[in-house]
Amino acid sequence: MTSRNQSLFEKSQKLIPGGVNSPVRAFRSVGGTPVFFKRGLGSKLWDEDDKQYIDYIGSWGPMILGHAHPEVINTVREVAGNSLSFGAPTARELDMAEMIQKLVPSMEQVRLVSSGTEATMSAIRVARGFTGRSKIVKFEGCYHGHADALLVKAGSGLLTFGTPSSAGVPPEVAAHTLTLNYNDIEGVKTLFNEIGDEIACIIVEAVAGNMNLVTPIKGFLETLREECTKHGAILIFDEVMTGFRVALGGAQALYNVKPDMTTLGKVIGGGLPVGAFGGRADIMQCLAPVGPVYQAGTLSGNPVAVAAGMKTLELIQAPSFHDKLSASTHKLMQGLSDAAKEAGIDFCTQSVGGMFGLYFSKTVPTSFDEIMKTDKEAFNHFFHFMLDEGIYLAPSAFEAGFVSAAHTEEDIAATIAAAKKSFAKLKA
Repeated sequence: MTSRNQSLFEKSQKLIPGGVNSPVRAFRSVGGTPVFFKRGLGSKLWDEDDKQYIDYIGSWGPMILGHAHPEVINTVREVAGNSLSFGAPTARELDMAEMIQKLVPSMEQVRLVSSGTEATMSAIRVARGFTGRSKIVKFEGCYHGHADALLVKAGSGLLTFGTPSSAGVPPEVAAHTLTLNYNDIEGVKTLFNEIGDEIACIIVEAVAGNMNLVTPIKGFLETLREECTKHGAILIFDEVMTGFRVALGGAQALYNVKPDMTTLGKVIGGGLPVGAFGGRADIMQCLAPVGPVYQAGTLSGNPVAVAAGMKTLELIQAPSFHDKLSASTHKLMQGLSDAAKEAGIDFCTQSVGGMFGLYFSKTVPTSFDEIMKTDKEAFNHFFHFMLDEGIYLAPSAFEAGFVSAAHTEEDIAATIAAAKKSFAKLKA
């Protein structure tokens, strides 16, 4: 009998390219049929066939409180009753900007947008406008949204398809984007020594999450800060994924490195579309209507989305929230590692705050090249074994996973038990 998931996917492929509205949702990398979901509550999801899953994607990061948190839902209902949008200023926008500035002090001024892609493309435009320079620097395996200038050896879904860039991006646009290896300290120094006065900015995931989880080695972020300061370039931390998830103040608080600009998304919308970028006031004053750099958005600062984000940010400031989240994530990773060791599988893990990485390799990767050497076929089998057991992991070996505050001790125990069965099947 054909499942509802299968019938929906067959229909969707006729109406939507690839059957999905974002490539990362497809199962092209792991094979099989994407799961269509209809309901979520806490740490759980239910698909169109009414099968229950423990969710470790969390809408790719935003659901730090879990799905359908009652306080967030009640806030959305209340605000939605006053209209879904105004296209005009609201007091809540000011409240959010004030809260962001409080939690991330490097963001002296903030502008709200509707997505992480908008935030990163806008931050780069501002950096170019402020410096009067054209060249930007990014790192292989880092993904900063689908703006033309950033689809140059990008990560995330593009890695899944084995394509390091995108068709439709003019070569003359890509020519202004310089790509280095993540964690390559000497490469950064060499590049700045050669053309430092031509570089407008560096944009970097302070903790990379779009080639799986890769953390910065000691001195990497500090070197970026030093070189940007020395050569008058702008340092942009893309904290769309890490913001408020690896620590209350984001990765910049965790690693004590202050960027000139920061981009945010995911958690600040609480599951609804909100992004933000901000930084030093002198840089942000380049933005229209006070400056020459143009940026606009009809739904920027949407009142319903901002309300969901504000309530989420309020709740995650509870005492020890991030300590508990980190402890839960670490416990899960330790359990998975132990299960793999018992089965004799080359497998390792790491976590930062509520983010985690799973790698079918003997050691934790520190670069894009090392990630590409992990056993992707083993991951694909493991993914489907876990899915059969009701564990929903990212359908790609190149994505970080997420734990929420709603994940319980029972969830973690069930996940580890499912992993033991899955590793046993891998070994068979």
